[in-house]
Amino acid sequence: MKAIPIRHITTSHQQQSYTGRFSIRDIQSVLNGADLVHDLHKHDFYFFLALEKGQGFHEIDFVRYAIAQHALFILRPGQVHQLQLTADASGYLVEFDPSFYQPKSSFTEQKWKKVTNKNVCEVDENRFKKLFFFLSAIFNEFTAQEDGYMEAIKATLDLFVIELARQSQHPARISAGVNTYTQERYEELLRLLETNITQIKRVSQYAALLNLSVFQLNAITRATVGKTTADLITEQITLEAKRYLLATPNQIKDIAWHLGYEDPSYFIRFFKKHTGYSPDAFRKNFKEVPSN
Repeated sequence: MKAIPIRHITTSHQQQSYTGRFSIRDIQSVLNGADLVHDLHKHDFYFFLALEKGQGFHEIDFVRYAIAQHALFILRPGQVHQLQLTADASGYLVEFDPSFYQPKSSFTEQKWKKVTNKNVCEVDENRFKKLFFFLSAIFNEFTAQEDGYMEAIKATLDLFVIELARQSQHPARISAGVNTYTQERYEELLRLLETNITQIKRVSQYAALLNLSVFQLNAITRATVGKTTADLITEQITLEAKRYLLATPNQIKDIAWHLGYEDPSYFIRFFKKHTGYSPDAFRKNFKEVPSN
């Protein structure tokens, strides 16, 4: 069973190992005068891509976004993506381990959960300039490496997260009028699904992890996105299957086993019911994504 290809943080700052790795690069230095083409892969770290300008596409967990000015993309560890970016793009690429940045206040932690629940944030030019100002300050600290630069970076990340959360007050998939408690529990469920879906598939198990009843958990998911918890479990299983079908050469039976299905035929029926394709047909039809 082959794992999905994982790319690692590019940094020469070896002394960071005990506090987690961190890197920020100017997009122009990454491109080096050539178009960028990254095939499907995933990371075990957070990945922020802030673009002043550029063209191309960014596909995150099989949702394709056109590259636009003043766009910021956020990937959580474990998500798969592919990226095509033209050589004239400008901006910053930020990468860091989950252990590197951990908000110290409950307020900032709540904002952090909010912003990392979205994959893309497009804002107007003036608001983007404020976000970009914080990233430029982080870049300068990382480049100069003066005394206390890592603490300065983490403090500036706090400011960046708070400002980004202001641009993410009402994510499109969250229903209007949902209170903070309900939204926070919903976001907590999503994180549990991402990390446990291959072992845990019952609504009652997730309810127990959240110290909720099944009725309470379903009320939360219906209020936020109009779906049952079972619907979200099905979506996460399907997403994980898609990741392995397109990013690895593994046989269908091995992917079924990875997802916790001892009977490959049951997995094939499940996948076709929820996608309209057999696993093999999905892999053949979507393996090659045409360039823009």
